[in-house]
Amino acid sequence: MIAALLAFGLTGCADSGESEHTSASPAREPHVEDAQRTPPAPNESIPRSPAAVAERLAATHRALDAAVGRWRKDGDIDRGGPPPDVTLYALHEQRIHLLLAKRRRLAARVLARTPGRIAAHARATLTAQRELSRLYVPVTRSHWRTGSAAPAGRLLGFYREARRRFGVQVHVLAAVNFVESAFGRMRNTSTAGAQGPMQFIPSTWASYGMGGNIRDPHDAILAAANYLRASGAPRDVGRALYAYNPSPQYVNAVLAYADRIRRDRRSFFSYYSSQVYVRTTAGIRRITGPGL
Repeated sequence: MIAALLAFGLTGCADSGESEHTSASPAREPHVEDAQRTPPAPNESIPRSPAAVAERLAATHRALDAAVGRWRKDGDIDRGGPPPDVTLYALHEQRIHLLLAKRRRLAARVLARTPGRIAAHARATLTAQRELSRLYVPVTRSHWRTGSAAPAGRLLGFYREARRRFGVQVHVLAAVNFVESAFGRMRNTSTAGAQGPMQFIPSTWASYGMGGNIRDPHDAILAAANYLRASGAPRDVGRALYAYNPSPQYVNAVLAYADRIRRDRRSFFSYYSSQVYVRTTAGIRRITGPGL
């Protein structure tokens, strides 16, 4: 199956565009408690010095973890999208990651100053973005269509159902869903005709879709697990992913995201709460989320 490589994770090496302003000198970093009370604005500036960026990244990641914890405890992950604070913290962390993906020397200096768990999350994210960026060709802004993702809790339920039925791991299915369509936010049909949240071409869907709706997240996730199982998962996930999309870069990116989701389930919620950036012929643009 040739899946469409949609642009959520494909912007890592590109110019940060209008959303990635940096300040001329390091900004004072808020304490985590302050950050939890006051989430960053969608276009809040990012400091320039490695020490200040590292401090901002750590504070933002911890605040995002806390906000996700409140959402899971007091909110309803089975209905609607993330709360505003989760959205804003996830966007700010995403913008820091995009800046670091563009500036490798800065990234090395920042990550050397970043606590281990947070640095590991950033490294995996940067690896995935850089791998996917090698596969992406810019198109016009009008090419992209977006919509709402299914609620996070419902998606987790679909991944778990697929695991029970086909044995494919939850974190692998989540990562594929993330890369293929930003959890269903991207609504394009690829040049090869791939459609839906798991980007099936109709001929492959006819064999593995089990009579479902190619655009329904439940049906598409089960079909993806069916296909991956037939291609070698869960025993050889890399081989199965290569069958799903025959690109080493694609496989590396999915495995990087999957590893973070496996190690820390909060990573699923932070990736789920991120926004869609696309590389257009006019430059990088964010096309979903607050402040647009």
